[in-house]
Order: sequence, then structure tokens, then C-alpha cells
Amino acid sequence: MTAAVKTSPSLASQMINGISAIKPLANFAKHQARQMIIKRAEKIGVPWTQEVEKLKQRDWESDFAQVHNPQISYPEYYLQPFHAYEKGDLCWEAALEVEVAAKAVHARIWQEAGVEGDSQLRQSYHDIIKAQIPHSPQDIMDLGCSVGMSTFALQAVYLQAQITGVDLSPYFLAIAHYRSQQRQANINWVHAAGESTGIADNSFDLASMFLICHELPQSATREIFTEVRRLLRPGGHLTIMDMNPQAEAYKKMPPYVLTLLKSTEPYMDEYFTLDMRQTLMETGFHPPAIIPNSPRHRTIIARVRD
Repeated sequence: MTAAVKTSPSLASQMINGISAIKPLANFAKHQARQMIIKRAEKIGVPWTQEVEKLKQRDWESDFAQVHNPQISYPEYYLQPFHAYEKGDLCWEAALEVEVAAKAVHARIWQEAGVEGDSQLRQSYHDIIKAQIPHSPQDIMDLGCSVGMSTFALQAVYLQAQITGVDLSPYFLAIAHYRSQQRQANINWVHAAGESTGIADNSFDLASMFLICHELPQSATREIFTEVRRLLRPGGHLTIMDMNPQAEAYKKMPPYVLTLLKSTEPYMDEYFTLDMRQTLMETGFHPPAIIPNSPRHRTIIARVRD
């Protein structure tokens, strides 16, 4: 049996998609989205320009060489523009701006949260995981670890665990490698696709995906879940934190804001129409628990089926 794949967005989404298909308008929307995020960051006290300029001064050649897998084959969906970067995640500009962008984007999740919004979001996710999974995992994979923010958050919760961060961008992993050196953190960074990690079967007790699924087409999500099922030990769990399509915040979002958002997220419609529960069950998991953890986000916890 195959999960129903819904591919028909709403009328409003179709109109927005039509605007996005006109390249000059799409480029304008991406520029506006980027400027809005930078302005928000500086306003709440995140020194976007200063922090990025400081990172630009570093010679990243050694960090890049430490994590880069030259044999990797990038899937076509990953070669598309993301987050207003023409080269998507495969460029230094995107990698150098991840940390400040996360703080800016998550600043308004909770009223008055400001610069602490990002850390509160991560904490809300881990509070649910700890409540739902009482035993402490010994081996953890952070899939789609980016520059390591989600990885270091996992390490802070599970101090005794061995943690592996997997990402498809060597630029992001270079930043993660540098940050782990700064923290003297022992983390195994792996440059690989989530659909085919090259890691041995039954390697982990817990696999975490933090804000990854909304950046994937439905076919890739299914393949990644299948790979995660292979990597998890009996009784292991996959946990997911991502946007909540049922949240009132998205239903009430002004059309112009939604246009800006979708201009930087090419697979938003596919994510919002994916039956996550059914897809997890069909890729080897028990029916998942789905719990809202912010006004915009949900945590999904699924245990492997023996």
C-alpha cells in the first residue's frame, strides 16, 4: 500500500506559485525575504553583518578538507536554489549565515522571545523527546545537521552519547567542524546524502531530523525514512521537528508573507501536503506521536517496527 501523495496546493498557493514562476518577480521576492530577515536580526540584537564578516576572515580550506567527500553524488533536488541563495546550500554564503539566520527567523515564534526564540524552539523539541523516550540513547544521528546547531543541542541533552552529524553540504559541515573544535566536542561529521549515508546497519538508537523535511520533495522524504529505518536498532526512534501545516499561524499568514516564504522554500507545497503519519508507517515505523511544540512547529516521534 502506498501513501496518498497530495500534490494539489490551494488556490492561494497556486497563485503564489504562478508569481514565483516569473523569474524577475521571484528574484525580487527572494531579495525582499532576505532583506527582511537581515533587518529583523539587527533589530533584535543579532549582529548579522558583524558576525558574518568575522567568519569570512577565517581560512576555511582545512575545515573543508576535513569533512568533504569528493566522491559524493548530489541529488537533483539539492541543486536547486534555497533560502534566497542561487547555489542553495552548496556555497559559503549560505553556510556563514546559518546561525544568525536561525536566530532571526525564530525570534517571533513566541511573543517577546526575541533572540532567545531559537534556543527556546530547540528546548521545546528536546523536552518532548525526553518525556516520550525515557531511556537515554547511546548512539545518536543528527540527520541534516547543517552547521551543528542541532547537533550541539543534542549533545547538551545526552552528555554520554556518541553523536554523528550527517549533512549533504560540505560548506555547512566545515562550519560545524570548526564549531566543534571551539567547543572541544567529539562529534563524527559525515558528508553524505540522507538517502544513502554509507553508515552500517543498526548503528543508532536515535535519529533526529531538525527542520529538514520541509526542504525535501516527498520522494526524498520517503527514501530518507527508509534509510533511517535501516540505521536504527530494534526499539530505536526517529524524531522530527518541523513546521506544523495545521498551525493557525500558517492559516492566518498574510499572502505577501507567504509569497516571500515560498520564494525561498521550493518544496513547501510538497511538505504541507505529505501525510507524514502514513509515510512513516509505510517505511517501517509504528504510528507516530505528533505533538505541537510551538505555535508554528510540531515534534514527531516514531519507533521502528520490529
